[in-house]
Amino acid sequence: MEDSTSLPSKSKNKIPKLIFSLVLPLAIGGVSGYLVRSEMNGEWFNTLAKPSFNPPSYLFGPVWSALYILMGISMFIIWNTPKTKLRQKALTVFGVQLFLNFWWSILFFSFHTILISVIDILLMWFLIIYMISLFKKIKPVAAYPQIPYLLWVTFATILNISICYLNR
Repeated sequence: MEDSTSLPSKSKNKIPKLIFSLVLPLAIGGVSGYLVRSEMNGEWFNTLAKPSFNPPSYLFGPVWSALYILMGISMFIIWNTPKTKLRQKALTVFGVQLFLNFWWSILFFSFHTILISVIDILLMWFLIIYMISLFKKIKPVAAYPQIPYLLWVTFATILNISICYLNR
């Protein structure tokens, strides 16, 4: 006799996907942050001229954690739609923008390449817009959690460009 409290087989198969979808962006962001942790408030960064709207450093961890969770939720939603070329394209764009997201901190904080980090974040910004449009075509509910991510990366892009300009 089957236990009536157990999840249906189809739901059980989604749990590993959900865990992976949440852990992937959090892990990529965590590894990137870990690699640059000493430089984030290091001598080089502290000597940079920054705009008046530069937020306090304690804000970045919680904001990015929330955004990575939202990314994972969207990825999970898309991953659970029928396999199509559009879904594959959307997941690929998701992966490429996440790759650029990973490298931004390293380019900026570790390599001190402010201009290259601007190029990286601009490419990421365009890919986020493209990703949102693909997600919306597949399943609109997957696109909406990416709006805060787009807004934050828009702010971060302006901040990055401002730091580049002030330290040219």
